[in-house]
Amino acid sequence: MQFFRSINNVEAMTFDLDDTLYNNEPIIRRAEQALQAHIAEHHKHAAKLTSLDWLQLKRAAIAKDARLASDMGQLRRVVLSAALSGTPASQLSIVPTEDTALRAAVDSCFNCFYDARSDFALASNVHHTLDKLSQHLPLVGITNGNVNAQKVGLDRYFTAILHASVERPMKPAQNMFDEAASLIKVTPAHILHVGDNIIKDVFGAINAGYQSAWFACNRPMQLKLEPVSVLPHVQLDSLEELIQFV
Repeated sequence: MQFFRSINNVEAMTFDLDDTLYNNEPIIRRAEQALQAHIAEHHKHAAKLTSLDWLQLKRAAIAKDARLASDMGQLRRVVLSAALSGTPASQLSIVPTEDTALRAAVDSCFNCFYDARSDFALASNVHHTLDKLSQHLPLVGITNGNVNAQKVGLDRYFTAILHASVERPMKPAQNMFDEAASLIKVTPAHILHVGDNIIKDVFGAINAGYQSAWFACNRPMQLKLEPVSVLPHVQLDSLEELIQFV
């Protein structure tokens, strides 16, 4: 554990999820593979789309509504609707389709991805740490992703888990930090936010008046390798070190 700033008494903690509590990249890769296998079996036309085609559909959707960049689930549904209907990026619509069959096909594809995306087990030390912390402090999840916390077994530890969406701009925007503090009725200066991303988590938390603990479970933690614009209050060597704050 390395301190860069003095720490106020910690009365609550908020947590990023992806790449903080589990390595998200291989999980997403497996989920994408599961989705592509499903599309190859059931939607031959969409299966012919290249990686660039999918990227262009994604960019077109965000160009139509920038808020979709904060809502991974809704963005995926819009892109799937275009892909399965054979709609080119130039003609993509963000208005939900009224085609019942297309809607069902999009739901099937989305559920295939979402089920695989949340099909993993947390390490025992993560369960142990969150269990210990939750016995003493209110915990809130603040994530830009859309993992199914109930399926993964995270929900039992948190007062709430806030997901970025079209209504909740993604971190580092202040909105979800403000919402979490209001929800648990704790002054931001006494909340410690734990996250892996120097910009989205560390900068976002400090900008919202929080204290920040930097921890990444998916890569070597070397500040010289990160896009540092502001230092965290503390850098953790292990998640379990958080127990020392209660």
